[in-house]
Amino acid sequence: MEQQSYGARVLVVDDDPTVAEVVSGYLDRAGYVVDRAGDGPDALARATAHWPDLVVLDLMLPGMDGLEVCRRMRVRGPVPVIMLTARGDEDDRILGLEVGADDYVTKPFSPRELVLRVESVLRRTRPVPQQSTDSLGAAGLTVDPAARRAARNGDELALTIREFDLLAFFLRHPGRAFSREELMREVWGWDFGDLSTVTVHVRRLRGKVEDDPARPRFIQTVWGVGYRFDAGDGEV
Repeated sequence: MEQQSYGARVLVVDDDPTVAEVVSGYLDRAGYVVDRAGDGPDALARATAHWPDLVVLDLMLPGMDGLEVCRRMRVRGPVPVIMLTARGDEDDRILGLEVGADDYVTKPFSPRELVLRVESVLRRTRPVPQQSTDSLGAAGLTVDPAARRAARNGDELALTIREFDLLAFFLRHPGRAFSREELMREVWGWDFGDLSTVTVHVRRLRGKVEDDPARPRFIQTVWGVGYRFDAGDGEV
């Protein structure tokens, strides 16, 4: 494991004590500082007391579900979220991504895989290599990779980690069409995974950078291929 992982604070939120204990144990051995919460209010209280670097969040919590916990945390400040769900239904996974989860893992899962997912998400929050820190911009959209800030016509955009990375990637490669598989590999760093993750993030990003997300001007669908970023006007 990379040395930068050590000391990062991860909040594990799950009402199943066995799952919480196993996940916490693996993360602790991987060098993370781990907090645990058994329900939504406890999670919000612990996050307020010690703001985490990442949250592993169960979707099905008693009282306040994981979606609401995620929404409330995002109001307080940006934080990467990996959603845990026992459901295999795609709608539940998409709901988690829609409220801003950066990734999800379906139960039952391998704790070792979860640690790798945590590392992958946190890696995206670290400073980018020196050669990649030049600011990017096109058609009123600007991205500062070093500061991890993005703006549209001078107004700062509230982007999740993956939305930021996706926009930066598009700005680096204008005019080229990418498949969802290519985007998952280049932006997420995964050679496998549910491609609806890419679809949902493209839709969310369109909602933040397009005047009319239903008729996108910049992030265009290339039917049968994937998506392409165009700096000028164009048809979907």
